Amino acid sequence: MSTTMRGTAPNQSLTPTQDCVYKNEGNAPLIALLDDDVREILDVGCGAGDNAALIRSRSPGCQIHGVTHSVGEAEIAKQRMTSCSVWDIEGDIPVEFTAMRFDAIIFSHVLEHLRDPGSVLHKFAALLTDNGAVLIALPNVLSWAMRWQFLRGDFEYRCDGVLDDTHLRFFTYLTADKYLFVKCPELKLVSKGVTGAVPLWWLRRYLLPKKASEFVDLLGCRLWPNLFGSQILLKGVRDASNDRG
Repeated sequence: MSTTMRGTAPNQSLTPTQDCVYKNEGNAPLIALLDDDVREILDVGCGAGDNAALIRSRSPGCQIHGVTHSVGEAEIAKQRMTSCSVWDIEGDIPVEFTAMRFDAIIFSHVLEHLRDPGSVLHKFAALLTDNGAVLIALPNVLSWAMRWQFLRGDFEYRCDGVLDDTHLRFFTYLTADKYLFVKCPELKLVSKGVTGAVPLWWLRRYLLPKKASEFVDLLGCRLWPNLFGSQILLKGVRDASNDRG
């Protein structure tokens, strides 16, 4: 079976029949949202295990389990994770997983690939421990770069990026939690932010010091997240007072 390497788009989760391998440096801003005391983690759409490598570097004792659609990804990810299995996350959760409980579940650039991401999120939330967290990263379809692209009349699907040809859902900073959490009353949104950059162009390269550019980026993303944020980061916590049934 051939394996396609796609390095710029983070992760996708379709069906186990596809064998496309996603490799990148991991999603450090998302992983930074993990609590220090997490021990059992599930990375849904784990790719080649790049997020697991980041987690291991800060918390070597964590048990990290992965789910992917790709046999090729799973073989690579197993070298970095406690376990990695191959199945369609839009189908039923395998029996061996239904009895497991996780302190955190990660969806790093996965939910935009799904037909009904809210329902999938709700289904996986049942695997969280009380007060367990779900961490979500999504592309912002209304970042300044995408607005400029649309203004030019350019709306063509590509093999990566916001207009990846496998994306079925599109989110903005203003709508992401609204659409995803509406089917998940057991989850409480506790953190919402973005990462991105202000278009400084030649100023960034030739004039402004690196720290000054970073400050401008942070300020821009804080004040105008839906404009300058390219990646939306959400953290939801399972309410221990909710009944699992």
